[in-house]
Amino acid sequence: MTEIKTKKENVKMHLKDLRQNLKKMHLEVTEELILPQPNDIKKLMKKMDQLLKLIESN
Repeated sequence: MTEIKTKKENVKMHLKDLRQNLKKMHLEVTEELILPQPNDIKKLMKKMDQLLKLIESN
């Protein structure tokens, strides 16, 4: 697999993971009326930072 293709697959994997986490968090807030824990939000922010670094890397 080429480097670009590998990078693209990694980005897709990160995006899917973020989407699942955000979807779960959204359901908890809207349906169960449970606010997310600060640590859960920090974990998502860290994952988003990792994704951004992956996208920006050359």
